[in-house]
Amino acid sequence: MCRTDRWMQILAITAVSALVLPTAAFSAEPWPQRTVRFIAPVGAGTGPDVAARVIAERLALRWRHPVVVENRPGADGLTGVAAYIGMRDDHALLFSYAAPISVFPAIHESLPYDPKRDLVPIASTADTFIGIAASSAANTATLAELVARARTNPGKLNCYPSAGALPYLFAGFLKSQGLSITTVPYREQNPAVQDLAEGRLDCTVVTLATLMGVIQTGKVRLLAVTNGKRAPVLPDVPTAIEAGFPELHFEGLVGLFGSRTMPADRRDRIAADVLAAAAEPVVAERFAALGQIARARASAEFAAAIEMQRAQMEAIVRLIGGKLGQ
Repeated sequence: MCRTDRWMQILAITAVSALVLPTAAFSAEPWPQRTVRFIAPVGAGTGPDVAARVIAERLALRWRHPVVVENRPGADGLTGVAAYIGMRDDHALLFSYAAPISVFPAIHESLPYDPKRDLVPIASTADTFIGIAASSAANTATLAELVARARTNPGKLNCYPSAGALPYLFAGFLKSQGLSITTVPYREQNPAVQDLAEGRLDCTVVTLATLMGVIQTGKVRLLAVTNGKRAPVLPDVPTAIEAGFPELHFEGLVGLFGSRTMPADRRDRIAADVLAAAAEPVVAERFAALGQIARARASAEFAAAIEMQRAQMEAIVRLIGGKLGQ
């Protein structure tokens, strides 16, 4: 072989190597290789926690490794999100409602993390239904009737609009309707729901899962859900949009997030597995019984839904003239 041919052969091998090596570097080794942790920034038994456990069970079968849920509640979810980001564990994922990523940047002066810098949406798993409910003692059958009562009795009705985005959603609604309703703070949802059932509270805006027990007793009446679709478990109850109050439209996005350092192929593989798990009939049945609906969105669609929610909350903050409590 002449020297020219030998150099041409070397160059050809080098060129092929240049094409192959980046692909090999991009293709991560098999994952998972051990137990996967879902960090849930909510308490046990809440809507996102229950959704996490349903999905964890199905993914464990697919991944052939245990998937465990670790609850890290506190500070409306901030504690758990910050804890997850600080872990830097490639076998840990954040399973959360979207508010810490979509809403909190609009309603907090500062956060212990940067949602855009530190987190990447992987896939949504479910939409949590959020209910607008009234005490049956008030004989209020519809959302329109509740608004009419508030209009003729300014400042006399009281309401608990839960936490996170919901106080802002409710404040924006009151502003747009020119209503005056006293908001009552509670540290947790359950005591508020019990007060609602006993007639000590006029209305509330909380997750449907929290309301189901008292709705079944007949002490609380569900007037509407904030979601764009009706809840399958209570199909006769309208959405806020159908009831004529689009200002109360809000989706309870729930899903998986990962670190921004996560390889793109792993993110897409996890998303594909989540979508497959969420499509299983058993998952849809279990979610529906818990006041949720299986709603799997891949990374790009989930990210777009989060951005829409972020823009919605920024508009509400502008409408009410700033952050609550300032």
